[in-house]
Amino acid sequence: MSSLATFGPVQMLVLEFDRTRFDGEVMPELERLKDQGIIRVIDLLFVAKPEGGELEVVQRSDLTKDDAMEFGAIVGALVGLGTGSEAETIRAAEAGAQEMEDGHLLGDSEVWYLADAIPEGSSAAVVLIEHQWAIPLRDKIVNAGGIALADEWIHPTDLIAIGSAASVPDATGSTA
Repeated sequence: MSSLATFGPVQMLVLEFDRTRFDGEVMPELERLKDQGIIRVIDLLFVAKPEGGELEVVQRSDLTKDDAMEFGAIVGALVGLGTGSEAETIRAAEAGAQEMEDGHLLGDSEVWYLADAIPEGSSAAVVLIEHQWAIPLRDKIVNAGGIALADEWIHPTDLIAIGSAASVPDATGSTA
């Protein structure tokens, strides 16, 4: 990889499950999406907290060590760029590469955060998913002179909330 343009948009999902054992329904779907070039798992951290048992931690990434370090350098440089200082941009890029040297962005502090946040008998995951399908679309938009003015996910629950808010009468008794 050689530039920011080689990365697609990255989504962070934080998930909680009401159990610690699974029947193999989630990981095969991630693999299917990966095999089709739709997504790439930048980092995945899974923490299971069995009743009265030891914490179980699984971590994985689809990035090679070199890809991970480059990704870290790009993320760090973007953070540094926000400071307006060239020296800070370089320092942040180096720190980002070093942070990803083990191939993972998520570490021990996130493990303990998840472990503290979930009850016994449950599990949680944080996954950074790169949307590779979006790279060609983004490139076509940029080549056509376009830029993103907004970028939001709209979930079905968001639409339900909008409908609920619209159905509440205002002070005059009418709905929105």
